[in-house]
Amino acid sequence: MHILYQVLERIMYECYCLCHNYGYAILLFTLLSKIVLLPLSIWVQKNSIKMVRMQPEINFMKAEYFGDSDKIAQEQSRLFKEERYHPLLSVVPLAVQVVLLALLVNVLKAGMEDPKIDMDFLGLQLGQVPAHEGGMLLLSPVAAGISAWILCMAQNASNVLQSEQAKWNKYGMLLLSVALSVYLGWFVSVGVVVYWVASNLMAVAQLYLLNWLVNPKKYIDYKKLEDSRQILAKLENIGRKKKRSFIDPDSRREKEDYKRFFSVVNKHLVFYSESSGFYKYYQGIIEYILDHTNIMIHYITSDPQDVIFELSKTEENIRAYYIAEKRLITLMMKMDADMVVMTMPDLESYHIKRSYVRKDIEYLYVQHGMGSVNMTFRKGALDHFDTVLCVGKHQKEEVEKTEEAYGLAKKRLLECGYPLLDEMRREYGYSKKEAGAKKTILIAPSWQEGNIVESCLEGLLDCLMGSGYHVTVRPHPQHVRHYPDQMGQLVKKYEAAPDIEIQTDFSSNQTVFEAGMLVTDWSDIAYEYAYTTCRPVLFINTPVKIMNPEYKRIGVEPLNIWVREKIGKVLEPNELALAASTIGGMFDSMDEYAEKIRKIVQEYVYHPGTSAQVAAEYIIGRLLEKAEERKGGVKNSKR
Repeated sequence: MHILYQVLERIMYECYCLCHNYGYAILLFTLLSKIVLLPLSIWVQKNSIKMVRMQPEINFMKAEYFGDSDKIAQEQSRLFKEERYHPLLSVVPLAVQVVLLALLVNVLKAGMEDPKIDMDFLGLQLGQVPAHEGGMLLLSPVAAGISAWILCMAQNASNVLQSEQAKWNKYGMLLLSVALSVYLGWFVSVGVVVYWVASNLMAVAQLYLLNWLVNPKKYIDYKKLEDSRQILAKLENIGRKKKRSFIDPDSRREKEDYKRFFSVVNKHLVFYSESSGFYKYYQGIIEYILDHTNIMIHYITSDPQDVIFELSKTEENIRAYYIAEKRLITLMMKMDADMVVMTMPDLESYHIKRSYVRKDIEYLYVQHGMGSVNMTFRKGALDHFDTVLCVGKHQKEEVEKTEEAYGLAKKRLLECGYPLLDEMRREYGYSKKEAGAKKTILIAPSWQEGNIVESCLEGLLDCLMGSGYHVTVRPHPQHVRHYPDQMGQLVKKYEAAPDIEIQTDFSSNQTVFEAGMLVTDWSDIAYEYAYTTCRPVLFINTPVKIMNPEYKRIGVEPLNIWVREKIGKVLEPNELALAASTIGGMFDSMDEYAEKIRKIVQEYVYHPGTSAQVAAEYIIGRLLEKAEERKGGVKNSKR
């Protein structure tokens, strides 16, 4: 440092000899330092471009291993080594500035002690300190703060690395730099402030020079960068609607269950449920497994009030875990089990990924609807499952045609049927006479843009009010979950109407069984209701539910479209005034509809009455096969 001080002192002396003014000498010294350090600045510019160029891959990496900080750090370190990126290079200019500033303070002090050097500059004494002298010198820290503000604004807009930072980072750094500059400008000499202001303003010019010499747009794919940000942002926003803190009992419970889940080794069978309402799709399968085997069932749910927790208190072979959506991402990536059973589609194509810990896990999809899957699911929703339980021949054909159209690997397509339908039929058998005698209407919309709730529910209710029917509205669970305020307003509006009921509890199917008529749009509940009760459905023709715009590519007309006229009637939203009379006519034709619906069930539902057994026996058989494979592997390794 002493040698460097002597060099800087000599340079400053030569600058003074050229300018014969210490203020201009400082400006010249600042310019020379920028020129000398330009190669280093170019090197830092290239390093910053390299970082931003890698950012999309880093974002995709963070999305792929979301929540697993160790894995992300490992993969990021690998990427940095491959790209020969040095994170600390970005702080080199700041470090150099700090060293120069510290040494320059001493150089100026030495200059002030030399009586031969005139310290007057534009009417100011460069050796004076604003904190001691006051007066016009108070403009000195103000100038330092303004120059810092100009530099930070330029960097936030045009610096290849800084411009990509989050807003709180940008403006936090701006406030810190301005505050620090003003503070230091108050206690250091005016000459140091002149250097600081000149250095900041020259850095702005240098910034645009660097962008011209090494243009970031030539090396960075900004569209890919933005796409990667959006994907990562979606994951980071999961679960943010409910604010949780470290003292939240559900949060503590989740952490404990997470640890408890991974404390168990040799897990064979895992079920995942999004909420308590999804247990009904597993119920028959789980009950059969519990009755016929000693297999331990690990049941993960994202609902802290799931019915599974009460059931696990009496069933020793069920272990229940509460894991919210965000932590679920990490859990699924670290999953270690023989089989994972899910009703959630979009495996790998959204936030839930297959395990990277075990590649031999069999992922099994359980249908939670009896309609078509090619139109109402997103493209690729089932592509990454190993096994799909098919309700009927329409679903099996759609999956097979999709595999052919896109050249996908063949999945196991189990001709299973619909366990929930069997359970609903058994329950309906006990209350059939009572249900048939009531003139009741159930309105059960789908979860889609333009559904009955969003487009015409209040108009429909107003048309049916006072028509002699008891009307129950059962919104889709996702609608209740995402729009609780809207549901609350709806309940309040009709709470005084004796023949209108708004229902938001989905744990029971009793409302479905009691209804004498169903009104829906494109919801799969139409098939559950019609196939169970053999009663017709009134469809309100809202915009069709198309989640996959490429559904026509596979060449199979969705059951959701053609079956509507066979199991009921269709009304346009502008025909709601005809709803009461249309329903009356359908009540008068119950026997005719019942015969049509029985034929549809016979042709489009596998194994009616025994579907849960078919699914459970498949699961049991596959787990036994995997156990035998492990035994064979152990024997071979011993040999």
